Amino acid sequence: MTSATVLDPRPTPAQRATVSARGADRWAVGHPWIYRSDLIDPPDAPAGPIIVTDRARRPLGVALYSPASEIALRLLDRDPAASLDAAWWRDRLARALARREPLSAHTNAYRIVHAEADALPSLIVDRYDRWLVVQLLSAGLERFRASIVSALHELLAPLGILARNDTAVRTREGLGRATELLSGDVPREIEVVEHGVRYLAAPWDGQKTGAFLDQRENRVLVGSIARGRALDCFAYHGSFALHLARNATHVTALDSSGPALARARDNAARNGFTNVETVQTDAFEFLRAQEAAGVHYDTIALDPPAFAKTRHSVDAALRGYKEINLRAMRLLSSGGMLFTASCSFHVSASLFRDMLRDAAADSGRRIALREWRGQPLDHPEVLTIPESGYIKGALLEALD
Repeated sequence: MTSATVLDPRPTPAQRATVSARGADRWAVGHPWIYRSDLIDPPDAPAGPIIVTDRARRPLGVALYSPASEIALRLLDRDPAASLDAAWWRDRLARALARREPLSAHTNAYRIVHAEADALPSLIVDRYDRWLVVQLLSAGLERFRASIVSALHELLAPLGILARNDTAVRTREGLGRATELLSGDVPREIEVVEHGVRYLAAPWDGQKTGAFLDQRENRVLVGSIARGRALDCFAYHGSFALHLARNATHVTALDSSGPALARARDNAARNGFTNVETVQTDAFEFLRAQEAAGVHYDTIALDPPAFAKTRHSVDAALRGYKEINLRAMRLLSSGGMLFTASCSFHVSASLFRDMLRDAAADSGRRIALREWRGQPLDHPEVLTIPESGYIKGALLEALD
């Protein structure tokens, strides 16, 4: 268990920051961030809680302060007198947990806290059965590590809490990167039950916090409409493929990683599916080769990794998205269904839709939009916080 220094959570009068009108306006319109460039009077204080005032010295609220980050202040509470004690954290976490309660009837793995979208900036908490995986993504939040862990134990009584603090964003916060056991014990693999499908999550070394929980409802959708010959591109551990296998005759799961596909095969066996075939290959090359061979599929899932990591890579990302979607559209049988998604935040919903329109035009097919998809209940997208939303998905049908 990793120890955490217990600090007084309440800001003292000396711990204050004055911000510009532009910074104050961001809070006024519902966005919780204030950038370093909008600090008029930076606080003479370490990372932690700060009282924020405007240029007229009117208090605006309490924020997490990160001295090394471009995002200097993250709003915690609009009440400048808020005491950020254990009860405060327990109450805020309890409210986030209550929103997820309907999910427990269908799955044992879901996100409990989606950072800013749950008014708990820079905090991620994911539940995997009886264990929790957290991410503390700002220097200011680190001051409250002990309070957060204590509140989670009080609310959920987990068998263990793991911190996946190995993300690049912590470097920009001046923090170290590591995977740390915060309490109890967390196994290397945890079985997830998702609408009747079972698979293993890998909390210590898997993608994200161990699995892609944000596509859960989209996997259920794809599984419900699957038929005939199905294709899962960028399969990773086979989460889409497993849902496809429930109704499709045969599923081909592609990925460039051999170890990922080995896990996919184990997951298929865990569910008793004998109709899942794995192929280690580059998805772009496979789709081109299948088109050249005149092969068709009745159901296709395209859920690639984020092609656009920064704003500067958006154009290249759109070219990549267009190519795989164009190929997939041409591979669809008449009446075939394609679910396609992007998890690139920098590719907006409008850009993604325009790309699909262009791909459909170039495909020579009549492609209909059956349903536009976003994020599930446990990954809320707050309208005034664009950064809280990143998944765009579309269910498409080939009409000819």
